[in-house]
Amino acid sequence: MKKLLMIIPLVILLCFTFGCQKQAEEVAEEVGVKALSNEDVAAIKALGPALDEAALAGDWDAVVALFTEDGMWMGPNSPITQGHSAMMDLLESSGMTVTEHKVELVEVDGCGDIAYGRATWVETFSIEGVAEPIKEEGKILAIFRKQPDGSWRIAFWMWNSDLPLPE
Repeated sequence: MKKLLMIIPLVILLCFTFGCQKQAEEVAEEVGVKALSNEDVAAIKALGPALDEAALAGDWDAVVALFTEDGMWMGPNSPITQGHSAMMDLLESSGMTVTEHKVELVEVDGCGDIAYGRATWVETFSIEGVAEPIKEEGKILAIFRKQPDGSWRIAFWMWNSDLPLPE
């Protein structure tokens, strides 16, 4: 009975909250900010294949160039890596050779010069001194910023694995 009394107000609050929400387009229009164009969405989604191509080529300069100058990389089990210099140091010291890399942005939304995306990823890589290649897959949550030249760059990139922890 106590659980029911706790759940009922929560359900009412959720119904009220979702019933009062506005679509992103409505909010953007009210505050005078343009919703993302189809071209913006396409440019943001193109960052996935660009990241794939750069990672497979081991072109760390090209990987880092996809991020804003102060971009943040937020991987699992490690502190935040912020900025081009720190990202380059991390990638160059990793001893990693990527043999499979696929990022697919499955959802992109936003308005004005900021957007967010949800993606999936699969990656296989080898590390110097480790006998077997490592295969990972998981999900990504990202924030993108439109640059003064009209291009989009990654400002925040957070990911984690869908695979269970090793025993």
